[in-house]
Amino acid sequence: MHGVGTTKTAAPAVSPLAGEPIKRADAERLAGVLKAVADPARLRLLSLIQAAPEGEASVSDLTAPLGLSQPTVSHHLRILTEAGLLEREKRGVWAYYRLVPSAIAALAELLTPPRKRAIRKTR
Repeated sequence: MHGVGTTKTAAPAVSPLAGEPIKRADAERLAGVLKAVADPARLRLLSLIQAAPEGEASVSDLTAPLGLSQPTVSHHLRILTEAGLLEREKRGVWAYYRLVPSAIAALAELLTPPRKRAIRKTR
């Protein structure tokens, strides 16, 4: 997972729910990723891309379902990509976006209390 902005940084290894204080730098990185997903349009983008038949979508695939303009959708996709939650692949004149499963899983893991993690792993 990466921080929002032009410099990509790794996610903290310690969850803020782990029972021990999270370091300031880790909190800042995690806050950047959470800020990226803390927008309804961006959450919808993540779900639309995940649900797409090939697991990927272009801006033109996403504008109508969101009801937003192409520049606005591109802006949101850029923020999610910089946060490390999406990958962008250029093919000709089109760019296609797909989720980064490890980043989504790391975010979920960081926000899952340790007790719940242990229960999930034993199922």
